[in-house]
Amino acid sequence: MTQDVLPVTRVPRTGLPAHAVVVGDPARAAAVAGLLDGAEEVSYHREYRVFRGSRRGVPVVVASHGVGAPGAVLLFQELADAGVRTFLRLGTAGSMKPGIGDGDLVIAEAAVRDDGVTSQLLPPEYPAVCAPEAVFALQRAAREAGAPHHRGVVWTRAAFRPGLFPLFSYGGAGLAAIEMELSALLVTASVRGLVAGGVLVVDGVSADGTAAEGSPLSTGGYDPHREVVAAGVARGAVVALEALRMLAQGEGA
Repeated sequence: MTQDVLPVTRVPRTGLPAHAVVVGDPARAAAVAGLLDGAEEVSYHREYRVFRGSRRGVPVVVASHGVGAPGAVLLFQELADAGVRTFLRLGTAGSMKPGIGDGDLVIAEAAVRDDGVTSQLLPPEYPAVCAPEAVFALQRAAREAGAPHHRGVVWTRAAFRPGLFPLFSYGGAGLAAIEMELSALLVTASVRGLVAGGVLVVDGVSADGTAAEGSPLSTGGYDPHREVVAAGVARGAVVALEALRMLAQGEGA
């Protein structure tokens, strides 16, 4: 019955596990769910594909939110309505620092709120910060997995590619990576008293480097479909799920 599911994502109003990994791509959600025991698809509506299963005895949700924060925040809000209390985002990102290479993981500490949606929900001074325990769990899981990883502040930006208008660059601000959804998750979690964090797999250079010179709307040379990125995503999935298990079981850093 329609009243038993939430309106945008069509997820059940009750009965979901309290811990979730969220990703952009519905196909990636299926791949991550394949690492769970007893995985089953709960719902699939628009870009929102949702699975549940367990990781070493811990019930887990894996869900996709699509591209961009305005749509993603709807998933975060409805999963929270359905009972999810801990969120880890597994995404891809562009590197913004020398030494952070393709396939490396970036464990976010906070995010710049340039996401195109949270500024319409809360004043810009409100921070987008990861829960410390999420940062520590992700770092520990990455170490144990032997995954190359870095920590830092990331830039969540609504525009994937540069356009005709110049965009302010945070290139000199020491940011680690650029992506499109994390700050919306962090703000949602902070407002609602939830735990949230993010681990990002580097799949190329920063967004302002993807356009061909002299062609501001070009797609440039961006190619996330390389083996080094796929290997990084596979490592990131294990790291995210293991960190989520640690958080669920109260394991320290």
